[in-house]
Amino acid sequence: MEIPRPSKEQVQKYQDKWDSLENYYLQESSLKKLFTKTYPKNRSMDDILVKVCTLNDFYSTNIFSPFKVAKHILELDIDKRLKKGDLTLVNDIANIQVNDQKRIVFYSFATKYCSHHRPLIYPIYDSFVEKVLMYFKRKDRFYDFSKSDLKTYAKYTDILNQFRIYYGLKDFNLKEIDKYLWQLGKEYFPKKY
Repeated sequence: MEIPRPSKEQVQKYQDKWDSLENYYLQESSLKKLFTKTYPKNRSMDDILVKVCTLNDFYSTNIFSPFKVAKHILELDIDKRLKKGDLTLVNDIANIQVNDQKRIVFYSFATKYCSHHRPLIYPIYDSFVEKVLMYFKRKDRFYDFSKSDLKTYAKYTDILNQFRIYYGLKDFNLKEIDKYLWQLGKEYFPKKY
């Protein structure tokens, strides 16, 4: 399997494809409205719970207890950190104590939650993006990192920025790179159900 080398033309092709898919476009548009206009703050349990449940449904993030996740976000008091673009916030949101003995890391969900507040600062992580980044790391050695580095958010954003630089994609923002990588991963590394 040979994935086309990342280029401005390839990224633009997938931007155009994304914009032509009504379900992707409208889902993102409704999430943008929910996170930036309807409930932009994270000070009310009601507001946070609506956002957590909507993301969980739209993205199938398998949050089995949205209430605990929403309560965790409320307790973190995240608005100032979101405004500053604090990348460590993602890992803090992701790490949730679900009961006395068990902690769960909802990393992909946390990237989505932050991204929908500030899409140009917080790119989304998911398994499709991971597979594409690892593929190009092996193929072109665009940057030295390990798979586990992708789960430390500050390192993850650095890897994406190095990807942009290496392939000459600085004209595209992190949200556009995210859309490109996700679609590429979905196409070349489909999940087998």
